[in-house]
Amino acid sequence: MQFADIIGQQELKKELPELMQDNRLAHALLFLGKEGSGGLSLALAFAQFVVCEKVNGKKADAGPSLFGEAEPAAAAVRMTDACGQCPACLKAKQFVHPDIHFSYPVVTKKAGSPPLSTDYITEWREFITQYSYGNVYDWLQFIGAENKQGNITAQECNDIIRKLNLKSFESEYKVLVMWLPEYLGNEGNKLLKLIEEPPPNTLFILVAENESLILQTILSRCQLVKIPMLEPADIEQALVARNNTDLNIARQVAGVAEGNYREALQMVQHADEDWQTLLRDWLNAIMKTGPVAQVKWVEEVSKLGREKQKQFLRYFNHLLEQSVRLRILGDAVAGLIGEKDRDFALRLNKITEIEQQQAIIQELDNAAYYIERNANSKMLFHALTIKVYHIIRDKVVVG
Repeated sequence: MQFADIIGQQELKKELPELMQDNRLAHALLFLGKEGSGGLSLALAFAQFVVCEKVNGKKADAGPSLFGEAEPAAAAVRMTDACGQCPACLKAKQFVHPDIHFSYPVVTKKAGSPPLSTDYITEWREFITQYSYGNVYDWLQFIGAENKQGNITAQECNDIIRKLNLKSFESEYKVLVMWLPEYLGNEGNKLLKLIEEPPPNTLFILVAENESLILQTILSRCQLVKIPMLEPADIEQALVARNNTDLNIARQVAGVAEGNYREALQMVQHADEDWQTLLRDWLNAIMKTGPVAQVKWVEEVSKLGREKQKQFLRYFNHLLEQSVRLRILGDAVAGLIGEKDRDFALRLNKITEIEQQQAIIQELDNAAYYIERNANSKMLFHALTIKVYHIIRDKVVVG
């Protein structure tokens, strides 16, 4: 993967090559960015850049001299992306380069054997080819983990230590791309010595979404690279160019996705869903028709499945945020919001104050968090219904 293949992130595409070519590269990098921002894609592109033969000043097509003399190495040139054509790039593009290693959360594949990333390397190559903006839920479903929790285990750490202490096969560098170091338990401390004093020309690239879940001992040994969420314009352009999405749908989805390309793709798949009608029915049940209608609504929404439930909550969150913007900025933003959403947002402003809207946003965020972690949807939406009722009717911020 090359930087040219990555959505947006123009600043990082410029800064990362400079880090290496200006000799400012630490031996352990932590790419920190929220889901859907492209952290894994950036790590894969940077790993290819590091091993690229043209970046490193080697002649990609050089063969042995006819007279038995060694061919002189070409002078390294400053590049902003991997060449994409040398043997190293071709292997890295297919994720088969022998000096680029991968580690990621997995489950036991064979009974009685420890879970190791290498057991799933074929699935991993296919996954990152198709879903480089996917999350851990997508990955675990892809490998058929069902409800099992993925982990990066002590045995995995031992395997990493073994591989990185070997001599590199082809490249000047050895690279480890670890996706989601949050899934390292205390056994991750096994890697401390290797991270702190790695073999020459060894690079760790850790790709994380939640800094608070990473072992502090590892965090303190990494150079932090913060990855911002994507701009709506970048998501819109990517949906049209890569996913053949209708421009109007792409523009609407990009505005709601909050910089998360994975979420944008999910929304496009369900673009025909009428979230506004579902939301109107819910609010009517909460404020007008009462408990019987609420129970019926909860029964219906609990059948949608986790991804659709999250999208519904995100849609409500989006409308509340638009309500806050309309309340504060008025006509300055009115023209930037679709007519249907604008009318609903204005109605929300009539029944809620800004403090209530912010309280509901917090509850929706909490609900999405628990849905991601397999909470019982009926219980969750019943509880959420009660909380929203009290926030709106009693003007109480529920804790």
